[in-house]
Amino acid sequence: MSTKVTDTARIGWGFAAPGLTMLAIVMGLPVFYAAAISLSSMTLIRPALSFTGLANFAQIVSEPLFWNSLLITLRYSVATVAGEFLVGLAIALMLRQVVTLRGVYFALLTLPMAMSPVAVALIWRMLLQPNLGIVNQTLAAMGLPMVDWLGDSGLALKTMIFIDIWQQTSFVVLLLSAGLASLPREPYEAASVDGAGPVQQFWYITLPLLRPVAMIAVVIQLINEFRTYDLIYILTKGGPGVSTELLSFFAYKRAFQGLALNEGSAAAFILLLIVLLITVVFFFLLERRKN
Repeated sequence: MSTKVTDTARIGWGFAAPGLTMLAIVMGLPVFYAAAISLSSMTLIRPALSFTGLANFAQIVSEPLFWNSLLITLRYSVATVAGEFLVGLAIALMLRQVVTLRGVYFALLTLPMAMSPVAVALIWRMLLQPNLGIVNQTLAAMGLPMVDWLGDSGLALKTMIFIDIWQQTSFVVLLLSAGLASLPREPYEAASVDGAGPVQQFWYITLPLLRPVAMIAVVIQLINEFRTYDLIYILTKGGPGVSTELLSFFAYKRAFQGLALNEGSAAAFILLLIVLLITVVFFFLLERRKN
């Protein structure tokens, strides 16, 4: 029996080897090179890989701009994930009651998700243009004042959060709809017999049974939001000032605009460590829930 298992494992590793090798080349080598840069004094002006230890990390975490970017990233990620989950759950619950044309609704919902973030950002930048954008033109036609959606430091981050929710909610809807479709019917039938209403069934049956799928949706979106870069670059370039400068854009600016590849790589690795920590905590909570 053990010999058969060993042979099966060997065959499985043989089939997986080409893909794992390509993954190691495409992803492993750039990560290793970036790690080497983050521990060196390499800049675009002085391209030398002389070892400096953790000096770049110490320099990054000692700067107020880094902590400002980290705080903005946390606010942005929490707000977008919360909005996507709440709106996605509401839409998934409504679609659960739909019988006719359900496929059409799902097809329409997947359109924003299928679009490139760059295309989405360009479309919304035109819609929100202060003078000629259709949103401000509509406000003017209604007798309301025009708004500088992306140029106001108090509104720019909120506008980006709205755009991100608009695009990414469809992914959450698909995940939660799949989770709702897999729920057993017996608990609902028993609850109906006992006189439980729709709200009680949702709170005491749907939410607990849907928790694993909901946790997966939340952690996937949280990781995606921490890595957001496209929307910032197209919409605000981190402005006005640094009011929308997420950590990913802070790393880009430090590496390519500040010409300090070493410090930019260090900032990117700090972002990577945060994402890894979120993933580890998520799997720990999921495993503990299973046990």
